[in-house]
Amino acid sequence: MPIIALTTDFGTRDHFVAAMKGVILGIAPKTTIVDVSHEIKPYDVAEAAFVVWQVWNDFPQGTIHVVVVDPGVGTSRRIILAQYDRRLIVAPDNGVISWLHRSLRIEDMRSVENQEYFRPNPSSTFHGRDVLAPVAAHLAAGIKPSAMGPRTDRAEVLPLPVRPARTAGGFEGRVIHVDRFGTLITNITRQDLFAPAVQPRSWRVSVNNEAIGPIRDTFHDVPRQTVVALIGSADLLEIAVNQGSALERFGPAEGIRVEVR
Repeated sequence: MPIIALTTDFGTRDHFVAAMKGVILGIAPKTTIVDVSHEIKPYDVAEAAFVVWQVWNDFPQGTIHVVVVDPGVGTSRRIILAQYDRRLIVAPDNGVISWLHRSLRIEDMRSVENQEYFRPNPSSTFHGRDVLAPVAAHLAAGIKPSAMGPRTDRAEVLPLPVRPARTAGGFEGRVIHVDRFGTLITNITRQDLFAPAVQPRSWRVSVNNEAIGPIRDTFHDVPRQTVVALIGSADLLEIAVNQGSALERFGPAEGIRVEVR
């Protein structure tokens, strides 16, 4: 049974997500539709790129991801269809594939141009319903990716802080995502920190020059409302506040400096 996973900035108050699902089911009624998130901040392509990257390997091979965070809808920006690790993504060519493209090997990439698989007379403001949803549904119904358009080797990729900066004593990282709990997720990885012969608690973490202490195992290793550094489920260094918000403590995210020494 095919799976289509949806990630959008549409929210759930309006009809947008339901309209996309209706189109998909009208073309491929046996499809399982999964909502990844519809709470991406409006127009925040970087957040969408991170969220899709985080769930990519949790879905079975053959899954078709549809991402609609599209501030350029109706313009000359392309729609692309890309394959990484035998999973597909249909998305605007605006950088939403950035984390996937930087961390996985590209297997195929197409410029989606075959209007046979669009809805008739597509709206210039709702390509999610009229272009991306029907393309994904036709793929789920068995149409080959090659039918959607020509191969391309060009795609928009955001200037992401993929690697932390090396310092004399360790690493300086950037905040790449903030979750709904206000946890600051950085680009410093488990692999960076836990090299052979390095003991995790030998590291000391600071945020904006404020000492946080060693890397802990759980949020509850520190008292309530206390800042804690730990390796989260994404295998990335996170800064949190036990039952509080690190973003409120240290924000805004763009100006936060995380150092590990």
